Amino acid sequence: MEAVEYVETVIIGAGQQGCAVAACLQDVGREAVVLERGEIGQAWAHERWDSLLVGSGIRSIRFPGWEFVSDDPHASLSGPELAEHLRRYAADRKLRIRQHTPVHKVECPPRVAVGDDVRFRTRFGTGGIIESRNLVAAVGGYAAPRIPDVAAALDPSVHQMHSRYYRNPASLPDGAVLVVGAGISGQQIADELADAGRRVFLSVGRHRAWPHRYRGRRIHEWMYAFGLYGEFVTGNTGGPAVLPGLPVTAVTSGDSDLNLGTLAAKGVTLVGSTRGAEHRTLLLADNVSATVEQSARAYRQIIDTIDAGISRRGFVVPEQRPAPEVRRDHIADFGPRLDLAEHDITTVIWCTGFGPDYRVLPAEVLDERGAPLHEKGLVGAVPGLYYAGLPDGDSLASVAISASVDNGRFIAGQIHIDHVMRSGSAEPVIVA
Repeated sequence: MEAVEYVETVIIGAGQQGCAVAACLQDVGREAVVLERGEIGQAWAHERWDSLLVGSGIRSIRFPGWEFVSDDPHASLSGPELAEHLRRYAADRKLRIRQHTPVHKVECPPRVAVGDDVRFRTRFGTGGIIESRNLVAAVGGYAAPRIPDVAAALDPSVHQMHSRYYRNPASLPDGAVLVVGAGISGQQIADELADAGRRVFLSVGRHRAWPHRYRGRRIHEWMYAFGLYGEFVTGNTGGPAVLPGLPVTAVTSGDSDLNLGTLAAKGVTLVGSTRGAEHRTLLLADNVSATVEQSARAYRQIIDTIDAGISRRGFVVPEQRPAPEVRRDHIADFGPRLDLAEHDITTVIWCTGFGPDYRVLPAEVLDERGAPLHEKGLVGAVPGLYYAGLPDGDSLASVAISASVDNGRFIAGQIHIDHVMRSGSAEPVIVA
């Protein structure tokens, strides 16, 4: 017989979102346990490339009751550094976290009454069950790497990987590299490979480019000054299974702009969007120039928005003429085919994004595509089910590191209200 225990709230995932919910529940005196398939901060520590820096900067690194303090307000943490700070936070708060405890399946017992303590049964992959009244899925939207079907049509001799498994240039076989995807991951990896002396091809796709710095201030400062954060985190996803991409703003070092123009100037060969594959040949859209122009428009639009805001508010800031732009000196259409053998391309890195993976949840809380049914990205389809870090529509605001504070407080507040109502107490349901 499997061992069964009871905890009022089970949280799946010990990233920033799961830890934040656990801390907020602790603040209102509610019991919770966090289950993590790997280590605290697993994705930051072990599932991104070595040189990745957290693009939102130091100021976004905050958890409930804790903000990161640094002598350099513009610095950026690496993924492992962020994971280490999250681990320190979890230890400081004495959060109840079980690492290396993958969840196999969550079940909803049939015929649950309103006052029942058991609304969920969480089964471990290693055996054992936790029963709970509440369940928080804090696995976010970056759980499942997405690789297009065309990858299967490439010759097996071509080394292929998703960006999740890329670590550094030295880890790749000799030869040229094709990076597919022009979002933040694709452009940063292509930039790093070019700096390492590798021959690099980049298969472009829809994305936005913003300047890293303009008129004496970094782009995140202008976002704060003019309320542009909502525009920054919102984009056209192209479908419910694909997360929107943030604008590309800077190279890994954080010192200069990164866009298709700067990459082409470094010698990266831009090719069209990947549409198919035949053995060792990729079939491409002939859209390099059109994609660069679309990206350049987004770049010009944000500069015009900043200029208009400066003028409207009367801010005293230096002029910058000419204004930065996505340069097209080295841009040209490539053509409809890329012969990998001809160009000695031995590796393809698919920087084609991630999607959510909520297959461990009961079928009745998911739609026909396996995506969660929810209200505003936080409240699930059955009583007691909550989500932390679930993308809502075309916005990534709820996924941001800093959003973990508001997400955690909201969910903890709802669980506190449920407890007060169920106990029949006259205690106010409003949490300070």
